[in-house]
This record gives sequence, structure tokens and C-alpha cells, in this order.
Amino acid sequence: MTTVYEAKPRGLSRRDVLRRGGKAGLGAMLVISGSAVISPQFAWGLETSGLAPETVATLIQMARDIYPHDHIEDRFYAIAVKSYDEQAGKDAAFKEMVEAGVADLDKRAGTGGYRGLGWEDDRVDILRQIETSPFFQTVRGGLVTGLYNQKEVWPLFGYEGESYSKGGYINRGFDDIEWL
Repeated sequence: MTTVYEAKPRGLSRRDVLRRGGKAGLGAMLVISGSAVISPQFAWGLETSGLAPETVATLIQMARDIYPHDHIEDRFYAIAVKSYDEQAGKDAAFKEMVEAGVADLDKRAGTGGYRGLGWEDDRVDILRQIETSPFFQTVRGGLVTGLYNQKEVWPLFGYEGESYSKGGYINRGFDDIEWL
């Protein structure tokens, strides 16, 4: 017996709409105003000084696509990306690399740019095309510490923090991992 699979239409299903309106922020919901990136839905903002706000908004979306966690709000990704804005304010070569990298993403995405692509799979395809570039490697590498070293994020992953000051893991139930 042969089974034929049809291509899934690219429209939004009810489930997609509900998922997008959920807890996590979306790049499309970010507002760029003057020298700031603002999320009116979740009441946070990020002032930029080294990079264009559009570039920072694209970096936030890129960060979400590289390290996707639906239960993490965009503000944590914005905090992780802020270091790129600060470094660009001090280092002209770094700023040029980031701005050129984001321009390349937008060019590859076509009309509407990288953030305008509604499907995560389409954005990830573009990221795979540039994954060996210095721009991608710099952003990806910095996000590891920029995102996961935020103490406010740790409880969202079930991590309680370092244990030494509390008696060590042996005295605190090293085998009580409930999320695994």
C-alpha cells in the first residue's frame, strides 16, 4: 500500500494563532521607535546606542531562532543582545560586521526582511546558509552566555543555581531532578 502525503498549506491554523498569542513574545510584536526597541505587549523596552534599533530587533529574532524556547519572553533575548549594541558603540569593525550580517539576512529573506518572514522554518533555513560565517558564529557564541547566564532565566529551566554556598549537591538532593 502506498501512502501519498500532500503538502501542508502555509496558512495559519487556529493552533498557530493561539500559540503566537501565548506567553512568549514574538519578533513581529516589537515596535521600533527612535533609538529604542519596545514590546508594548509585555511592557519592556531596550534603548540602543551602538546599533540601529532595526538591527537590534533582528538580532532578538535571530537569537530566538538560534535558541528557541517558547516559554522564555523576548525581554530575556533582548538582554542577551544588548551586549552587541554596547560593543558596537566601542568597536567600529564589530559594528560594521553586525550591520552587514543583518543586512545579508534581510537580503536573503527578500521583501519584508528577516523579521518579516512569518515561518520559523524559513528563518532557520537562512541561518543554516550563513552558519559558518564569522557574523553567525559571533552572535551564536555570545548568546550562550548572554542568555543562559541570566539568573532570572534559571528557574524557567528548573536550575536552582550554584550549590556550593548551600552545602553542595550531595546535601541538597543531587538526585531530585524532577524535570528529567
